[in-house]
Amino acid sequence: MPPFAEPGLAGRRAAPPRTAADDIADSLREDILSGRLTGGEIIRQDELAARHGVSRMPARDALRRLESEALIEIHPTRGAVVAPFDPDAIREIYALRALLEGEALTLSCPRLSAADIDEAEAALARLEAERDPARIGALNSRFHLALCAACGNARLLDLIAGQHAGAERYVRRLLTGLDHQAQSQAEHRAMLDACRRGDVETAVATLRRHLDDGGRRLLATMREGGA
Repeated sequence: MPPFAEPGLAGRRAAPPRTAADDIADSLREDILSGRLTGGEIIRQDELAARHGVSRMPARDALRRLESEALIEIHPTRGAVVAPFDPDAIREIYALRALLEGEALTLSCPRLSAADIDEAEAALARLEAERDPARIGALNSRFHLALCAACGNARLLDLIAGQHAGAERYVRRLLTGLDHQAQSQAEHRAMLDACRRGDVETAVATLRRHLDDGGRRLLATMREGGA
Protein backbone atom coordinates (compact mmCIF):
# COMPACT_ATOMS: atom_id res chain seq x y z
CA MET A 1 0.00 0.00 0.00
CA PRO A 2 1.35 3.46 -0.83
CA PRO A 3 2.53 5.33 2.30
CA PHE A 4 -0.20 7.97 2.00
CA ALA A 5 -3.08 5.47 1.98
CA GLU A 6 -3.88 5.94 5.63
CA PRO A 7 -6.85 4.15 7.23
CA GLY A 8 -10.06 6.06 6.64
CA LEU A 9 -9.25 7.35 3.14
CA ALA A 10 -9.51 4.35 0.82
CA GLY A 11 -13.16 3.52 1.15
CA ARG A 12 -13.04 3.66 4.96
CA ARG A 13 -11.53 0.18 5.07
CA ALA A 14 -9.06 -1.16 7.60
CA ALA A 15 -5.53 -1.62 6.30
CA PRO A 16 -4.53 -5.28 5.69
CA PRO A 17 -1.70 -6.83 7.74
CA ARG A 18 1.74 -5.74 6.56
CA THR A 19 4.04 -8.16 4.77
CA ALA A 20 7.76 -8.34 4.02
CA ALA A 21 6.95 -7.20 0.47
CA ASP A 22 5.23 -4.10 1.92
CA ASP A 23 8.34 -3.20 3.93
CA ILE A 24 10.68 -3.72 0.97
CA ALA A 25 8.42 -1.78 -1.39
CA ASP A 26 8.14 1.14 1.06
CA SER A 27 11.91 1.31 1.58
CA LEU A 28 12.70 1.07 -2.12
CA ARG A 29 9.95 3.54 -3.04
CA GLU A 30 11.42 6.14 -0.69
CA ASP A 31 14.91 5.58 -2.11
CA ILE A 32 13.52 6.36 -5.57
CA LEU A 33 11.29 9.26 -4.55
CA SER A 34 14.07 10.90 -2.55
CA GLY A 35 16.56 10.58 -5.41
CA ARG A 36 18.90 8.20 -3.60
CA LEU A 37 18.24 5.87 -6.53
CA THR A 38 18.15 7.62 -9.89
CA GLY A 39 16.73 6.76 -13.28
CA GLY A 40 18.55 3.91 -15.00
CA GLU A 41 20.05 2.34 -11.87
CA ILE A 42 19.76 -1.45 -11.82
CA ILE A 43 18.14 -3.09 -8.78
CA ARG A 44 19.24 -6.69 -8.30
CA GLN A 45 16.59 -8.92 -6.80
CA ASP A 46 19.07 -11.16 -4.97
CA GLU A 47 20.84 -8.19 -3.39
CA LEU A 48 17.51 -6.63 -2.41
CA ALA A 49 16.38 -9.86 -0.74
CA ALA A 50 19.68 -10.27 1.09
CA ARG A 51 19.63 -6.67 2.33
CA HIS A 52 16.21 -7.20 3.89
CA GLY A 53 16.92 -10.73 5.11
CA VAL A 54 14.12 -12.38 3.15
CA SER A 55 13.69 -14.86 0.31
CA ARG A 56 13.53 -13.76 -3.32
CA MET A 57 9.73 -13.96 -3.47
CA PRO A 58 8.93 -10.88 -1.28
CA ALA A 59 11.65 -8.95 -3.13
CA ARG A 60 10.12 -9.93 -6.47
CA ASP A 61 6.63 -8.96 -5.25
CA ALA A 62 7.93 -5.56 -4.10
CA LEU A 63 9.55 -4.94 -7.48
CA ARG A 64 6.36 -5.86 -9.30
CA ARG A 65 4.43 -3.48 -7.08
CA LEU A 66 6.75 -0.60 -7.88
CA GLU A 67 6.56 -1.52 -11.55
CA SER A 68 2.77 -1.03 -11.32
CA GLU A 69 3.45 2.43 -9.83
CA ALA A 70 5.72 3.29 -12.79
CA LEU A 71 8.74 3.68 -10.50
CA ILE A 72 10.55 0.62 -11.83
CA GLU A 73 10.83 -0.93 -15.28
CA ILE A 74 11.46 -4.67 -15.54
CA HIS A 75 13.37 -5.71 -18.66
CA PRO A 76 13.80 -9.32 -19.90
CA THR A 77 17.60 -9.01 -19.98
CA ARG A 78 18.54 -6.13 -17.64
CA GLY A 79 16.13 -6.98 -14.85
CA ALA A 80 14.68 -4.23 -12.63
CA VAL A 81 15.74 -0.67 -13.45
CA VAL A 82 14.66 2.59 -11.83
CA ALA A 83 12.36 4.34 -14.29
CA PRO A 84 13.64 7.66 -15.61
CA PHE A 85 11.65 10.87 -15.43
CA ASP A 86 9.39 10.47 -18.42
CA PRO A 87 7.33 13.16 -20.20
CA ASP A 88 4.90 10.53 -21.50
CA ALA A 89 4.37 9.22 -17.98
CA ILE A 90 3.58 12.74 -16.76
CA ARG A 91 1.02 13.24 -19.52
CA GLU A 92 -0.60 9.87 -18.89
CA ILE A 93 -0.69 10.13 -15.10
CA TYR A 94 -2.08 13.65 -15.01
CA ALA A 95 -4.67 12.85 -17.69
CA LEU A 96 -5.81 9.79 -15.75
CA ARG A 97 -5.91 11.72 -12.50
CA ALA A 98 -8.10 14.39 -14.09
CA LEU A 99 -10.46 11.72 -15.42
CA LEU A 100 -10.64 9.57 -12.29
CA GLU A 101 -10.57 12.31 -9.66
CA GLY A 102 -13.01 14.44 -11.64
CA GLU A 103 -15.53 11.58 -11.58
CA ALA A 104 -14.87 10.82 -7.91
CA LEU A 105 -15.20 14.45 -6.87
CA THR A 106 -18.43 14.81 -8.86
CA LEU A 107 -19.89 11.91 -6.85
CA SER A 108 -18.27 12.81 -3.55
CA CYS A 109 -18.84 16.57 -3.29
CA PRO A 110 -22.61 16.45 -2.60
CA ARG A 111 -22.07 13.72 0.02
CA LEU A 112 -19.16 15.21 1.97
CA SER A 113 -19.80 15.38 5.70
CA ALA A 114 -18.45 17.98 8.09
CA ALA A 115 -15.91 15.37 9.22
CA ASP A 116 -14.75 14.84 5.62
CA ILE A 117 -14.29 18.59 5.14
CA ASP A 118 -12.41 18.80 8.44
CA GLU A 119 -10.11 15.96 7.36
CA ALA A 120 -9.30 17.72 4.09
CA GLU A 121 -8.77 21.02 5.95
CA ALA A 122 -6.38 19.35 8.39
CA ALA A 123 -4.37 17.78 5.55
CA LEU A 124 -4.20 21.15 3.78
CA ALA A 125 -3.04 22.95 6.92
CA ARG A 126 -0.29 20.39 7.49
CA LEU A 127 0.72 20.58 3.83
CA GLU A 128 1.09 24.37 4.05
CA ALA A 129 3.48 24.02 6.98
CA GLU A 130 5.40 20.93 5.82
CA ARG A 131 8.98 21.19 4.61
CA ASP A 132 9.94 17.51 4.51
CA PRO A 133 9.73 16.28 0.88
CA ALA A 134 8.85 12.79 2.12
CA ARG A 135 5.70 14.15 3.74
CA ILE A 136 4.71 16.75 1.14
CA GLY A 137 3.67 14.17 -1.45
CA ALA A 138 1.82 12.10 1.16
CA LEU A 139 -0.12 15.09 2.48
CA ASN A 140 -0.97 16.26 -1.02
CA SER A 141 -2.46 12.83 -1.74
CA ARG A 142 -4.26 12.77 1.60
CA PHE A 143 -5.94 16.08 0.78
CA HIS A 144 -7.09 14.94 -2.66
CA LEU A 145 -8.30 11.56 -1.42
CA ALA A 146 -10.17 13.14 1.50
CA LEU A 147 -12.30 15.16 -0.92
CA CYS A 148 -13.01 12.05 -3.01
CA ALA A 149 -13.63 9.70 -0.08
CA ALA A 150 -17.44 10.02 -0.10
CA CYS A 151 -17.81 8.96 -3.74
CA GLY A 152 -19.14 5.57 -2.70
CA ASN A 153 -16.89 3.64 -5.11
CA ALA A 154 -14.01 1.83 -3.41
CA ARG A 155 -12.55 0.57 -6.69
CA LEU A 156 -12.44 4.08 -8.07
CA LEU A 157 -10.59 5.22 -4.95
CA ASP A 158 -8.09 2.38 -5.37
CA LEU A 159 -7.43 3.45 -8.96
CA ILE A 160 -6.89 7.04 -7.82
CA ALA A 161 -4.52 5.92 -5.06
CA GLY A 162 -2.50 3.99 -7.63
CA GLN A 163 -2.14 7.07 -9.82
CA HIS A 164 -1.05 9.12 -6.82
CA ALA A 165 1.65 6.53 -6.12
CA GLY A 166 2.89 6.83 -9.69
CA ALA A 167 2.74 10.63 -9.55
CA GLU A 168 4.47 11.17 -6.21
CA ARG A 169 8.02 11.56 -7.56
CA TYR A 170 6.68 14.25 -9.91
CA VAL A 171 4.56 15.89 -7.19
CA ARG A 172 7.59 16.13 -4.92
CA ARG A 173 9.53 17.74 -7.74
CA LEU A 174 6.68 20.14 -8.44
CA LEU A 175 6.06 21.19 -4.83
CA THR A 176 9.64 21.27 -3.52
CA GLY A 177 11.86 22.27 -6.44
CA LEU A 178 9.83 24.42 -8.81
CA ASP A 179 8.46 27.17 -6.57
CA HIS A 180 4.95 25.98 -7.38
CA GLN A 181 3.64 25.34 -3.89
CA ALA A 182 1.94 28.75 -3.41
CA GLN A 183 -0.08 28.34 -6.60
CA SER A 184 -0.90 24.72 -5.78
CA GLN A 185 -2.08 25.62 -2.30
CA ALA A 186 -4.28 28.44 -3.64
CA GLU A 187 -5.91 25.92 -5.99
CA HIS A 188 -6.31 23.43 -3.15
CA ARG A 189 -7.97 26.11 -1.05
CA ALA A 190 -10.35 27.01 -3.90
CA MET A 191 -11.31 23.32 -4.29
CA LEU A 192 -11.97 22.98 -0.58
CA ASP A 193 -14.07 26.15 -0.44
CA ALA A 194 -16.16 24.97 -3.40
CA CYS A 195 -16.72 21.60 -1.74
CA ARG A 196 -17.69 23.30 1.50
CA ARG A 197 -20.37 25.24 -0.44
CA GLY A 198 -21.47 22.10 -2.27
CA ASP A 199 -20.54 23.72 -5.60
CA VAL A 200 -19.72 20.59 -7.60
CA GLU A 201 -19.11 22.33 -10.92
CA THR A 202 -16.57 24.79 -9.50
CA ALA A 203 -14.83 22.13 -7.41
CA VAL A 204 -14.35 19.80 -10.39
CA ALA A 205 -13.32 22.61 -12.76
CA THR A 206 -10.75 23.80 -10.21
CA LEU A 207 -9.42 20.27 -9.77
CA ARG A 208 -8.96 19.77 -13.50
CA ARG A 209 -7.28 23.16 -13.91
CA HIS A 210 -5.04 22.35 -10.94
CA LEU A 211 -3.90 19.07 -12.49
CA ASP A 212 -3.47 20.60 -15.93
CA ASP A 213 -1.33 23.43 -14.52
CA GLY A 214 0.84 21.02 -12.56
CA GLY A 215 1.39 18.68 -15.49
CA ARG A 216 2.25 21.56 -17.83
CA ARG A 217 4.71 23.01 -15.32
CA LEU A 218 6.51 19.68 -14.98
CA LEU A 219 6.69 19.14 -18.73
CA ALA A 220 8.04 22.65 -19.30
CA THR A 221 10.75 22.05 -16.70
CA MET A 222 11.76 18.76 -18.30
CA ARG A 223 12.01 20.42 -21.71
CA GLU A 224 14.32 23.01 -20.16
CA GLY A 225 16.48 20.27 -18.66
CA GLY A 226 15.48 20.97 -15.06
CA ALA A 227 14.41 17.43 -14.19
